[in-house]
Amino acid sequence: MKWNGWGYSDSRFFFNKKGQAELTGKRYRLSGSLIPGLKDWFEGTFGADLKHESPAKVALCAGAVPPPSLGEAFVAGLQAAALPFSVETEDRAFRSHGHCLHEIFALRRGKVGRVPDLVVWPGCHDDVVKIIKLACQHNVCLIPYGGGTSVSNALECPVEEPRAIVSVDTSQMLGEQGYCTGHEPDSMEFSSLGGWVATRASGMKKNVYGNIEDLVVHVRMVTPRGVIEKSCLGPRVSIGPDVHHFVLGSEGTLGVITEVTLKIRPIPAYRKYGSVVFPDFERGVACLREVARQRCAPASIRLMDNKQFHFGQALKPQVSSIFTSFLDGLKKFYITKVKGFDPQCLCVATLLFEGDRERVLWHEKQVYDIAAKFGGLAAGEDNGQRGYMLTFVIAYLRDLGMDYYVIGESFETSVPWDRVLDLCRNVKEQVVRECRERGVQFSPLCTCRVTQTYDAGACVYFYFAFNYRGLADPIHVYEQVEQTARAEILANGGSLSHHHGVGKLRKQWMREAVSDAGLGMLRSVKEYVDPDNIFGNRNLL
Repeated sequence: MKWNGWGYSDSRFFFNKKGQAELTGKRYRLSGSLIPGLKDWFEGTFGADLKHESPAKVALCAGAVPPPSLGEAFVAGLQAAALPFSVETEDRAFRSHGHCLHEIFALRRGKVGRVPDLVVWPGCHDDVVKIIKLACQHNVCLIPYGGGTSVSNALECPVEEPRAIVSVDTSQMLGEQGYCTGHEPDSMEFSSLGGWVATRASGMKKNVYGNIEDLVVHVRMVTPRGVIEKSCLGPRVSIGPDVHHFVLGSEGTLGVITEVTLKIRPIPAYRKYGSVVFPDFERGVACLREVARQRCAPASIRLMDNKQFHFGQALKPQVSSIFTSFLDGLKKFYITKVKGFDPQCLCVATLLFEGDRERVLWHEKQVYDIAAKFGGLAAGEDNGQRGYMLTFVIAYLRDLGMDYYVIGESFETSVPWDRVLDLCRNVKEQVVRECRERGVQFSPLCTCRVTQTYDAGACVYFYFAFNYRGLADPIHVYEQVEQTARAEILANGGSLSHHHGVGKLRKQWMREAVSDAGLGMLRSVKEYVDPDNIFGNRNLL
C-alpha cells in the first residue's frame, strides 16, 4: 500500500513520453492500457501543463515522525497478554490518517502530523476486551482503525490529546468465507466490515442488497463500560430503541466493533451491464425517479452529468481494432446527428443487473422501456461495465492530478426527489463562484452523479477539483470552498452525509443536522459508555 496516496504501490497513473496516460500494474481492467484522450481533457479542463510538475516525496523521513510516548506499564500489559504491537515509524504513520485531501496533500510533501504512539493488532473479540481494559487502567486514548479509507478526517489523531494514542488495527479480525453480501462501497478493496458498520456505509448495489443497516443481523461492540450486543438474532424485535443504531455510525467514539453477523445471498447466477444516454440531465433524473417509483431499480443505476460523461470518455482505453473504432464513431454519429443529442448537454446512466438470467432479462426490458419514455437510448453493455469498473480506479486519478498542481475531492449528500435538480445546479454554481472569489486562477471542475435511488429521494455525489498554481495556501482555499458547498447543500434540503459519515470534517453542522435535543442524547450515550473518553478521536461530537 502507498503511504502517501491511494491504493496499491504497484498501481498508479502516469503520462508517458508521448503524453498518453497509463495505469501501471495488473490489478484493474485499465491496467497496462494506453489512454490517449486523458492528456487533452486534463490540460483543457484545468489549464494544466505537463511541464509543471509537483511530485510527491518518494519515502517517509523518519525524522518527520516524533518518537512514541508510552507508559511502560501499558506496554508490559500488551506483552503479558501476548498481543502483537508495533512502535515502528512506518506502522504508526500509516495509521495516522485517512484519505481527506488535506491529509494526502501534506503526506506528499513529507509533512506528518500527530501519529499514534503504538499500533496493536487484536485477533479476536477477547483481545479487544484486554486492550480496552488496559487502556482504561493506564488512561490511554484508543482510535479504532479498519481499512483507513475514511474521507471525513475521522482517523486523524487530535493534536491537543495529552495522552498516549494507540491505533487498534482490526485488520487481523476479518474472516473470509467466500459468501456474497452484495455490499460494495467504492472503497471495497481496502475498507473493512467494522468500518462499514461504524460509518453507516452504503454500497453501489444497495438497490438489491440494501445499505449496511439493512444487512446487519447482529453486532458486538466492546466499550469501556462493557460489551454492547443483543441477546437474540431474531429477524425483528420490539424492545425499545434499537441498540444497533447506536453502534451504526458511531465512528469509533464508543468502542471497537468486534463481531458482525450479516445477511448473505448466493452469488448471482447472471450479471449484465448496460447504459442509457439521455438528451439532458433533467430527463435522466426524471427517469431514475420513475424507476424508483415503480421499484424496479437494477442492482446499480448511476446517472452522470455532462461533465462527468466527458471525463469518462477521456478515460477510454486505446482501441486495437479498426472495426471497434468504426463502431464507436457510428454510435456517436447516430446519437448526435441522427437523434440530435447535444454533446454538451447529454448525460449517461450506467446499469448493472444481477440475478437469475430470466429475471435479469425481464428486468432489463422494464428499465429500458421506462428510459425510452424520457428520451433515453440504449448505449451498450461496454459503457456500463467500464463505468462500473472505473469506480475502483478513480481515486488513483487524484494522485495523478496532484503530480501537476491539481487538487480534488469528492463529497456527497442525500436529498428528496423534488430538490435533486436545484441542489445539483446550485451547488455547482456556488463552487465556481467561490473559487473565483478566492483567487483560483483557472476554471474549476465541479461535476455530479446520482448514485443511489430511494422511494423518497436520491444520493448525489460530487467531484470538485481545480488547478492551484498561484495560490499560497491551496488547501485552505479548498476547505473554504467545500464548506460553502456543504452549506449550500443544507440550504437546498440535502443531508449532512449519505454515507461518508461526519468525522471531524463535518461535525460543526451536527447540531443543525440532528437538533439540540438529539445532540444532547448522543452526548449522554457517549458519557455513559465511555466516561473517561478512552475513545477520544473527537468525531461527531
